[in-house]
Amino acid sequence: MTSVALAVTDGMLHFELAVAHEVFGSAPAAVTVPWYDLAVCASRPVRLGHFRLAPDHGLDQLRHAGTVIVPGWADVDVPPPGDLLAALRDAHDAGARVVSLCTGAFVLAAAGLLDGLRATTHWAHTDVLATRHPAIEVDPDVLYVDNGSVLTSAGKAAALDLCLHLVRLDHGSAVANTVARRLVVPPHRAGGQAQFVSTPVPDQDGHPLTALFPWIIERLDRPLSVEDLARQAGMSSRHLSRHFRAATGTTPLQWLLAQRIRHAQELLEKTDHDIDKIARSTGMGTATTLRRHFNRTLGVPPDTYRRTFRSRTTEAPPRA
Repeated sequence: MTSVALAVTDGMLHFELAVAHEVFGSAPAAVTVPWYDLAVCASRPVRLGHFRLAPDHGLDQLRHAGTVIVPGWADVDVPPPGDLLAALRDAHDAGARVVSLCTGAFVLAAAGLLDGLRATTHWAHTDVLATRHPAIEVDPDVLYVDNGSVLTSAGKAAALDLCLHLVRLDHGSAVANTVARRLVVPPHRAGGQAQFVSTPVPDQDGHPLTALFPWIIERLDRPLSVEDLARQAGMSSRHLSRHFRAATGTTPLQWLLAQRIRHAQELLEKTDHDIDKIARSTGMGTATTLRRHFNRTLGVPPDTYRRTFRSRTTEAPPRA
């Protein structure tokens, strides 16, 4: 997946293209693994708003890429060009991981790549996508959806969430965290990491939960109940649950479990701690409990996850 192609044409949104170019175009100085080979692919010079862009390659190059990214589509009522749709289908058939950012989902939908799959797009257009393409299970409540070979993101900032998710899949959490630090954004926002990410947690001053989230993160090794969280937040358990649902799209205990799993991922990648010690460090208690939750959340047991991501972060992966 180390070769990334940006599939562009007239009428795309430059913000999403710039996000992808920023993430995949060059590695932070602290990253030592070989980085992505990025190419901009189009059939001709492209106009993006007030900008003109000269492509590196034609659309036929998409079939040779490990990952193909489609930026946002500016006017969802305008059909995407046929040559782009054909090139995307060819790339997918050749084994590429095909990704849409924001309203780029309408391009993948027009290519038939989302039929029978769960997908998302900018919240303002989810109803249109669902009505126009009834074969797609449109989820308006998530930041992105990962179907393995086809991934879609919600609007604008969620494009960055999905790009960091791709880095995390390819190189592990430590590298994705380094990229996020360079961009001055959270490595990932709250919610499950296997198939979707829920609504982000608030970081604005004055929100009732602003101080609570870092307090929880510092105490992941301890048993925490909803009553403990409510007491720290200075509110009733009922009010806490309501604020949590509004801010994260999930319950306090589900969010807490997601943070424990995230911390376990980092420890599996960065340390040689045995599973029992990681279970204690993440507040899971026992290795059996950690394995059960880890496998259910991410689809693989902790030992398999460690072998996969330790090899990716300690050995230089081959360049595509």
